[in-house]
Amino acid sequence: MRKYLLILVALAAVWAANVKLYLKDGTYQIVREYKVESDRVRFYSLERSEWEEIPLSLVDLKRTETEAEAHQAELEKDSKVLAEEEKVEREMRREVTRIPQDPGVYWLEGNQAKVMKAAEVVVKTNKGRSVLAKLAPVPVVSGKGTLETQGAHSQNVFTNPEQEFYIQLSETERFGIIKLTPKGAVRIVENLTFVPVTKEVVEEQVPVEIFQKQMADGLYKIWPKEALEPGEYAVVEYTEGKINVQVWDFAIKK
Repeated sequence: MRKYLLILVALAAVWAANVKLYLKDGTYQIVREYKVESDRVRFYSLERSEWEEIPLSLVDLKRTETEAEAHQAELEKDSKVLAEEEKVEREMRREVTRIPQDPGVYWLEGNQAKVMKAAEVVVKTNKGRSVLAKLAPVPVVSGKGTLETQGAHSQNVFTNPEQEFYIQLSETERFGIIKLTPKGAVRIVENLTFVPVTKEVVEEQVPVEIFQKQMADGLYKIWPKEALEPGEYAVVEYTEGKINVQVWDFAIKK
C-alpha cells in the first residue's frame, strides 16, 4: 500500500511540474515549460508534443506565474510531509529491531533494551495466601481478597514520570499501567470480590490513563498520558475476570 502511495505521489509531482499557460481570454494551454522571448512566448505544448509560439500580448503572465508558484509551493509542502513520514517510519523500524521478540516488558536505556522481570503475585483470601499461577484456577471462596506483590517498594526505579515501556504479547490480552497501593510489607495490585453463586470475580484496579502505539504484531509502546506522581506502579497484562494478571512493577521517584 505504501509503495502505491509513493507511486501516486510521484505521478502527482510530475503532473504538478506541468504549467497552465493562461491567455487573456481565460483559456489556457497545458505546457511543460515556457519562456518569454521579446514580444513572444515560446512554450512546449503537451497536447501536441512540440514547441510553439504565441504573441506575448495574448498571454496572462501574472496569472500564469502566480498559479505556477502556488503549485510549486504545494508540491514542496507535500514532499516535506512525505519525507517526514518516511523519517518517522524508519525510526520506528529501528526502534522495533531493538526490542526482543520474547514476550515481556522492556524499556530503552539509550539504544539498548532492558528487560523488566515479572513480579511474583500472591492471592490473599480468608483461606490464606497462594502464589498466582496463570494456568491454575483460583479457589472459589466467598467474600473479598487481594492480589499482592511482595515488598513495600519496587527495585525498578525510574525518575522520568513519563517513562515509556514496550510490552511484547504472546497472545491477545488486555494490558496497561496501574497504580499499586503499599500496605505494610506488600503492595496491593488489585482488590477482589468473590461471588460464589455465579463464580464471578470482580477485580478492582487503579488504572493509569495511557497512550499506546502498536509498533509491530504483538508489540506495543505505552506511556502515561500525564506525568506520574512519585509512587508504586506496574505494567500489567491480564484477562478481565480470570485473575491471571501478570505484573511488572516499578516505582517513580524524583
